[in-house]
Amino acid sequence: MAAGDGDVKLGTLGSGSESSSDGSSESPSGVGAAAEGGGWAAAALALLTGGGEMLLNVALVALVLLGAYRLWVRWGRRGLGTGAGAGEESPAASLPRMKKRDFSLEQLRQYDGSRTPRILLAVNGKVFDVTKGSKFYGPAGPYGIFAGRDASRGLATFCLDKDALKDEYDDLSDLNAVQMESVREWEMQFKEKYDYVGRLLKPGEEPSEYTDEEDTKDHNKQD
Repeated sequence: MAAGDGDVKLGTLGSGSESSSDGSSESPSGVGAAAEGGGWAAAALALLTGGGEMLLNVALVALVLLGAYRLWVRWGRRGLGTGAGAGEESPAASLPRMKKRDFSLEQLRQYDGSRTPRILLAVNGKVFDVTKGSKFYGPAGPYGIFAGRDASRGLATFCLDKDALKDEYDDLSDLNAVQMESVREWEMQFKEKYDYVGRLLKPGEEPSEYTDEEDTKDHNKQD
């Protein structure tokens, strides 16, 4: 409560304890000294009343400040954690952009995040560099089963079981129309979010030779 409000209340109570216009006192005892004492008592009561409200306001302000401080500590620590993390290069940030090339299944399996920081996976015959999504596709990630593998069947059937992925080349010929449409949708999503680095080769298929110009053009399209 503002000091001005306290002064107004104090003045009102003080005047009420003084003598009336006809000389009679409003104090219960009717004795002048008691009346004077009553005035001081009223003033003291006013101080206590105003002080109590002021203390209440101070307490409320303190609670608000304490809440704000706790929020600052909570979110400030998170911010510091983010800042510290940003200072350390993530696997994706520390790796150069992969040149475009084609992969056999055996070559693809080398990029599962455990043998090398780079993580690749294939969807519908296309290979994508998902290293920047390592928290999802890394060895400890929820979709780590897809790292270094052809993830098409698992994505089409919404199955994260290892048995859903074939060790040999999977032509997906047994998938129905709905499942194949799901595979194509996943392919488009990966194209939008991750770098396309080449094709997944069929058995006996020769890899394509990509020029630097083709590689640059393809990366520029994704950017």
